[in-house]
Amino acid sequence: MHPARALIAAIACLAVMAAPLQAASVGLLRDSDIEGALERLARPVLLAAGLSPARVKILVVNDSGLNAFVADSRHILITHGLLLKMTRAAQFQGVVAHEAAHIANGHITRRAANMGAMRTAAGLGIALAAAAAAAGADSRAASGIAVGAASSSLRRFLTHTRAEESSADQSAIRYLSGAGVDPLGLVEVMEIFEGQEVLAAHRQDPYLRTHPLSRDRLRALRGHAAAYGRGATTEPEAEYWFARAQGKLSAFLRAPNWTMRRAKDSPAADIRLMREAVAHHRRSDLPAALEAVDGAIALRPGDATLIELKGQILLESRRFPAAVATYAQAVNRAPNDALILGGYGRALLAAGRPGEALGPLQRARSRDMGDARILRDLAQAYARTGQTPMASVVTAERYALMGRLDDAAIHARRAIGSLPRGSGPWQRAQDVLSAAERAQ
Repeated sequence: MHPARALIAAIACLAVMAAPLQAASVGLLRDSDIEGALERLARPVLLAAGLSPARVKILVVNDSGLNAFVADSRHILITHGLLLKMTRAAQFQGVVAHEAAHIANGHITRRAANMGAMRTAAGLGIALAAAAAAAGADSRAASGIAVGAASSSLRRFLTHTRAEESSADQSAIRYLSGAGVDPLGLVEVMEIFEGQEVLAAHRQDPYLRTHPLSRDRLRALRGHAAAYGRGATTEPEAEYWFARAQGKLSAFLRAPNWTMRRAKDSPAADIRLMREAVAHHRRSDLPAALEAVDGAIALRPGDATLIELKGQILLESRRFPAAVATYAQAVNRAPNDALILGGYGRALLAAGRPGEALGPLQRARSRDMGDARILRDLAQAYARTGQTPMASVVTAERYALMGRLDDAAIHARRAIGSLPRGSGPWQRAQDVLSAAERAQ
């Protein structure tokens, strides 16, 4: 199989690249609260690595396997399986440090050198899909198609060398030490995978195939951690945000009964109430869900993401006017949060106000082109306000992000034929069409 076609095959295995948090399809789990918590935890580590926290996003992959990887120089991805497996913030920060080292040391730049620009929807979709194939997008289908293809160039993209891993380990320990984070967190994560290398390849966790682990490497990592780990302390604030991210993620992914039994063990009352609100919502118990989320908001009245959760509960319970009012409150507190803006636009669409939905959805798209829900809702808003060419542009971008480049090309051609030549939207459609043609 040709390398480009192998990439397309890998992309096709991801049904939706940006799925709702509660969705079961393979893709990304986008949630402002979770991503915000993870970004807080990652910030000191990224700064220690010399990377800008504003330019490197931490995204959660909807995969129960244990893995983390870099899609490009701007995205670190971690599976929900690994995130829920961890027990403390330093473990997550250790993973971020290791993946940040691949970016800072130039490893991902070399691997992605022939993939073209990653700043368009099509480029981001290709990068995320290829990286997810390396992880095994749940976990066998994508890697089975992509890695199974007789393509040495694709294999080079998907495979980390042992030398790079050793280099990333050493750099990660330095970053953690510089950030005041316990380096043993990274060691503990690696110990989860100890012994996996004796298994047959089809029984190994995908992390072992993308991050070769050996006893020598683990021994060296322990030595580095012992040398640099003096003086690192546990930060209560870091543990709070780690528990909050884990708590919300598990509340949406695991059974409501499981959540209700364990919510009382939350380290803070607002986290407990947030988890209970999600569990009640998933049981379709709206009064109990609202009581719990209102209790959490009362404890943290300025917290935009807790207000957003209330808006989501109301929207999914078809209380559209109340959802619009609640999302508006969240936007007032976080006017630049793309996912909250997207939720506000979604609520306005559901309430039959597409003209008003355009503004927040356009702002959301300009800040985050990696959420297919925002692109879907924006296309609907354009279509319902009679702006068919713009609906075609955004639909083309959404299909490109999902890896459906044939469909993306169809809508891009429609847009190109209707928009003023050389305009911004025309150029966006041309970028999608060019990406689709290169892939073919």
